[in-house]
Amino acid sequence: MKLLRFGDRGAERPGLLDADGRIRDLSGVIEDIDGAVLSPSSLARLAELDPSKLPLVEGDPRLGPCVGNIGKFLCIGLNFTDHAAETGATPPSEPIMFTKATSAVSGPNDPIIRPRGSTKLDWEVELALVIGSPISYADVETARSAIAGYCICNDVSEREFQLERGGSWDKGKGCDSFGPIGPWLVTADEVGNPGNLDMWLEVNGTRYQDGTSANMIFDCAAIVSYVSQFMSLQSGDVITTGTPAGVGMGLNPPRFLVPGDVVELGIAGLGVQRQVVVDCD
Repeated sequence: MKLLRFGDRGAERPGLLDADGRIRDLSGVIEDIDGAVLSPSSLARLAELDPSKLPLVEGDPRLGPCVGNIGKFLCIGLNFTDHAAETGATPPSEPIMFTKATSAVSGPNDPIIRPRGSTKLDWEVELALVIGSPISYADVETARSAIAGYCICNDVSEREFQLERGGSWDKGKGCDSFGPIGPWLVTADEVGNPGNLDMWLEVNGTRYQDGTSANMIFDCAAIVSYVSQFMSLQSGDVITTGTPAGVGMGLNPPRFLVPGDVVELGIAGLGVQRQVVVDCD
């Protein structure tokens, strides 16, 4: 299934994408696409629905973040061999963890807001996973079965804030609009193997990232297992898993985003995002 949320910011309704690419309204069945409906049993009940009998959503509504009420928004850094190489970093021996503020979460096509004082605004196409079953101290197989599904995340980053302002990555990762997720949450059974998905990102029509999740150092199940050793994970938590080569700071010369730039990105089977960069009010 491809699950989604549509409508105005803060008033999104749950939906799913039918086989013809049309949005069907799930609000008569569930309240939201969030942790409460992402357990295996809840997803199984949704899978039994006949989409043709659900109300058809007319027009072209705004798509919200594909998961609502996110409890934790966790990230893994330098998790692709080619991205580690372009930054000059030694590939990590353990996953590098940091967090994004949940206030950074935005819809897949909402604007990227360049924060005040920003000079090095950057992009990162990433495969994100969403937890369906609560776990703690999980082995790899238990961790794999705890993943409800996958979606695209643009791990928008302000590199000066991240790397030059006191050593904390979080301050360059959690600004408003720095976490677009969606357009859909694709359930794990439909994705199959998340370890060989084509990933790409373009700015103003120029392709900068053209990679594959096969270059991950730590795969999705290993990441979930690892993170669960340090904190419990709840249904609806989101973990984004790193980016392939081609980020702006890795180019020669570096290329950073400015207002008016159009960022488009996609992952095979998970859809496409499109954002326009705007200045902070």
